[in-house]
Amino acid sequence: MTPYATAQQAYRDSSVLTAPPERLVVMLYDGAHRFLFQAAHAMRSGDISLMNNRMQRAEAIISELRSTLNHEKGGEIAIRLDSIYSFCQRHLLEARLKRDPQRIEQVMKLLSELREAWDQVAANQA
Repeated sequence: MTPYATAQQAYRDSSVLTAPPERLVVMLYDGAHRFLFQAAHAMRSGDISLMNNRMQRAEAIISELRSTLNHEKGGEIAIRLDSIYSFCQRHLLEARLKRDPQRIEQVMKLLSELREAWDQVAANQA
């Protein structure tokens, strides 16, 4: 690892460790978006190995978002988010099976809208 890469990793680690929960959610959405963008590109170019890797990473983020929902405190919002995440997971499975990058992009769009909402929440908490 180069000194620059090591410094970058240290900065990322520090950002994650010191971020408030709302900002962490935004970071997760950013990661999912990045991996889905890369997966769609890999799918279009026929790089199935890279596509699978990036899809798995994005799916892991969506699973994490879904598993950390607090249904007791979140009430109706948590129920709706759970449904959205479930939809995203099914849609990505269909994208993979049908080799349809447009389905990936639809999930990206949906998650981007949620990311913007969480970004506003995080800004209000600061």
